[in-house]
Amino acid sequence: MHNTTRVAVVGTGISGAVSASILARNGLSVTLFESARGPGGRMSQRRETTEDGTELMFDHGAPFFTSSNNGVLGLVKEWQLRGLVAEWKEKFGSFDCTSSKFTDTEQDQVCKRYVGVPGMNSICKALCREPGVEARFGTSVGRLDWLQNENLWMVTALDGQNLGHFNGVVVSDKNILLPPITSVTGRPQPLDLKLVPEIADKLQDIPIPVHPCFALMLAFAEPLSSIPLKGFSIKNSEVLSWAHCDSSKPGRSANSERWILHSTAEYAQSIISQTGLQKPSDALLKRVSEELLQALQMTGINVSQPFFMKAHRCLRCFLLEISISHTSILSSLPSQVSRCTLTFTHRGSAFPATSIAREEKCLWDRKKRLAVCGDFCVSPNVEGAIISGVAAASKLKEILLSCL
Repeated sequence: MHNTTRVAVVGTGISGAVSASILARNGLSVTLFESARGPGGRMSQRRETTEDGTELMFDHGAPFFTSSNNGVLGLVKEWQLRGLVAEWKEKFGSFDCTSSKFTDTEQDQVCKRYVGVPGMNSICKALCREPGVEARFGTSVGRLDWLQNENLWMVTALDGQNLGHFNGVVVSDKNILLPPITSVTGRPQPLDLKLVPEIADKLQDIPIPVHPCFALMLAFAEPLSSIPLKGFSIKNSEVLSWAHCDSSKPGRSANSERWILHSTAEYAQSIISQTGLQKPSDALLKRVSEELLQALQMTGINVSQPFFMKAHRCLRCFLLEISISHTSILSSLPSQVSRCTLTFTHRGSAFPATSIAREEKCLWDRKKRLAVCGDFCVSPNVEGAIISGVAAASKLKEILLSCL
């Protein structure tokens, strides 16, 4: 029976979640493993609470996504019908700190901007809850072992717990694969790439630069009426690269106006060079919060004092997701961000703007039924991650269902 054929999916970002959903809809029993408390990856959402108990929600990762791929647009339409996705119809542009002027670039916008509703993680949440999918959050995979005699994969948790045997595996968590990332996270590498030499060959030449970023979450009692845009890149600033009004998205609470600022990679690197890669202290995050807010206030934009602010560090670069149609936005980015954009063109991925599986859309070992998916296989954005997740599910579905 189909439900006795088990697949493990490691990672619940959009790539892994899409893959799990497709496999489960085809009658396979899917178990998702995620080290974090919830799904989303770059599409995560944070819940913060003020001193008086007010709850605030922030999309501190990807603020939106775009797509021109028919397959992805088909999924987006389905998600819209389910109330999981809506179009974000606001004005975007740039702000030049030298001239203190905003520039509206909407005339150059071709692709629609989509957001999850009521949060960016809503899509992944829904996919992880579909029939046939069991999601195990807070579970870090420590080892993936191929049992040759049994023709199965054995998955072991970081604490040594046996998580089960599986007929196939989808890996969408980059920490499972690459020693350079492992050296940053401090986690051992769960998958011995010698087991899958063809996949290892394609992975070994990928450069993994770590471009850090600090995101500042802000909440204001009153709207910032002096800002004519709801999202904008910031030119000629050594500290800030991007800002957007998170509460302007459809389906968000209007009890306060919430903004998110992203630092430049250079600013974040200067902080890390002083403090190292260990978890930032509360005192450091408070300092970063004050410096990022001060940088915004020094632009000349009329900004009131927020009633809430908190910084968050990410070791991956958070940049504006730019489709090919956004050339005017790219040209408006400051020099330090433009250099980053040549390597990263989306928020949340630590991979360069390259494709290592342009034809197959994922990495695949047929004999061991192991698929590796992620944005780096197709294109470095949410759309690329979705396409890769679909491809990984297709590969496993074809071979597993043919054996039943």
